[in-house]
Amino acid sequence: MMRGYAPKPRKRCPIPFAKDPEGLVHSKVRRTPDRLVKGLSYIMEDEPDVNNGSQSLPPFGGGGQKRWFERGESFKLNTTMKVKVHCGFTRSSGAGMTIADMRYVKGCKYVVASGIFNPYSIIHQPTNVSVHSRKLFCFVMLVDEKILSLMKYRETVEEDIHGGLRAGIWRLIPLKHLPYNETRRNEEISKLLIHRLIPQAQYSIWVSSKMVLVADPLLILERYLWREGHSFAISQHGYHHSIYEEANASKRRKKYSRPRIDAQMKVYQSEGLEPWSTKKRVISDVPEASIIIREHTMLNNLFSCLWFNEVHLFTPLDQLSFGYVAHRLGEAFKYFMFPFCEFNSLFELHSHSWDRFEMRFGGEINVA
Repeated sequence: MMRGYAPKPRKRCPIPFAKDPEGLVHSKVRRTPDRLVKGLSYIMEDEPDVNNGSQSLPPFGGGGQKRWFERGESFKLNTTMKVKVHCGFTRSSGAGMTIADMRYVKGCKYVVASGIFNPYSIIHQPTNVSVHSRKLFCFVMLVDEKILSLMKYRETVEEDIHGGLRAGIWRLIPLKHLPYNETRRNEEISKLLIHRLIPQAQYSIWVSSKMVLVADPLLILERYLWREGHSFAISQHGYHHSIYEEANASKRRKKYSRPRIDAQMKVYQSEGLEPWSTKKRVISDVPEASIIIREHTMLNNLFSCLWFNEVHLFTPLDQLSFGYVAHRLGEAFKYFMFPFCEFNSLFELHSHSWDRFEMRFGGEINVA
């Protein structure tokens, strides 16, 4: 509206939820067995910058050096796999949670997570959350220390009896040792590495900070995972099916550097990723990644690691790399891509806006 035009209304459709979250017996749900990836561990030591004649990738954000041949090998699966991969953090560069927060996340098996790493976002409280889900789920908002200081100024942040910080339903967890100067890349840590930050989690729902979740999280797990035996669910994109279409749209909208996007697409094309067509086994190569619903199986955790590695290597536009990683893992990685109109029914959207921030709070931002 402030730019002189009104946005089109978002197409919504009813979601066939179960009637009552209180009646769902989550303890009787059978976990997905780890048939392919039998074990998953992470490279915990920073490797020296030597490449023995092979080309090195940039240092991971706390993930050491990774060489091109290692990247290729990481996508190869077999039936007796015990995998060791680069995945975000090493021993010398962890997320840096407080002792109270580490103690808290150890008790989290069901998680709703989000992250705020820019000063234009505000905390949105989920609605329609049942009493049962409030007791069952940990609602975790990951932030950095500067944003936490800003939140204490403009939000109602309280300390609980265990030394943790809360804003409404959310437990605020500051990450002290974020590796990037780029906000969007740090957001990807909170988004793709939940299994590393909260290793005891069995199920998680990641929600973008610009979204207000308006559905009960237990009903979401039942609808998108348990009912039909899925372990990973994500929405279709509202407009594009091919990552090459999405890449062109990202360049038109100036979402990121054109040369970096072009380089990423050139690599994917050279490695055999064809543009999406109806002949493919998947509905689309491009997700709407503002919500990710997953069971923390070893294969899904491996997928998340590989997805993060692509984000680290190329661009933080994770919609460009999702389809590539799924393509490289092939039939082994199965996921449910649900209709975009259902995605619209799960949320109310609040954009990250400087103008809205200024209208609400006035003045300038100081996060120093």
